[in-house]
Amino acid sequence: MIIDLIVPALLTIITASTPLVFAAVGEIVVEKSGVLNLGVEGMMVVGAVGGFAIAIITDDPVLAILAGALSGMLMALIFGLLTLYFYSNQVATGLALTLFGIGFSALLGHKFVGITFEGLPKLYISGLSDIPGIGQLIFGQDVLVYFSILSAIAVTWFLGRTRWGMIVRAVGENHDSAHSIGFSVTSVRLSCILFGGAMAGLGGAYLSLAYTPLWVENMTAGRGWIALALVVFASWRPWRAFFGAYLFGGITIIQLYAQGLGVDVPSQILSMLPYLATIIVLIVISRDDSRLRLNAPACLGRNFHTSG
Repeated sequence: MIIDLIVPALLTIITASTPLVFAAVGEIVVEKSGVLNLGVEGMMVVGAVGGFAIAIITDDPVLAILAGALSGMLMALIFGLLTLYFYSNQVATGLALTLFGIGFSALLGHKFVGITFEGLPKLYISGLSDIPGIGQLIFGQDVLVYFSILSAIAVTWFLGRTRWGMIVRAVGENHDSAHSIGFSVTSVRLSCILFGGAMAGLGGAYLSLAYTPLWVENMTAGRGWIALALVVFASWRPWRAFFGAYLFGGITIIQLYAQGLGVDVPSQILSMLPYLATIIVLIVISRDDSRLRLNAPACLGRNFHTSG
């Protein structure tokens, strides 16, 4: 039956998209506050090794998830201290954070290579999870899949409907004005950076705890860069980033299925599809420069100095 082919593909798309949702939604909050953190890849890969290491040591999925989030948050703290308190260049610091994260994760994860984890437990609701097709899709996922959906909804509500969300947006649009009316620009931005790091860490932890589940050096394989592209693709709107993540996740899985079906195209070209799609999307978006500037936070990438 066709449903027997579609459901496994959709299940795989969900697992491929969930890390992108976490990373992209977290980075949107960071950039809405006026900070550009290009270290998403580094935070994700450290979150992956941190979560996996705790999973193997403790055999506790909850602690493993928390460890993944904390690992990403600690990496983000390094970025926050350097850019907010030492006024280092945000672009250069973010790139350095990614390089550091890739090397540091390889060092930490060396002894965990080749070890497998049973994976995060799936939700099972008697009767509902057994419904053909939609039962597995809706009522048979692990907790991080549901949390990724909830995070996209919560961040959309937070940025658009709450006072604190308004403060974050105000800091990102004009940090001098926000400071002049009494808001602590540095505290707001540091909080957003830490949140973004935790989300990136969760995205990485999902890769090693559920998507694989095992640890492989550099297992993020460019997903952090795709998440950064998704932020622009989504015009800094979390709900758009969510659907964009599933679009890119779908492209990733379709090329794998195409290889499995023996499509007469070199496998290397099929493997390039998600990254080619990212480049094409960025090219298309960049053609409308005025719209891009309109949607981007006005102070994005600019350091804030109290004197000024």
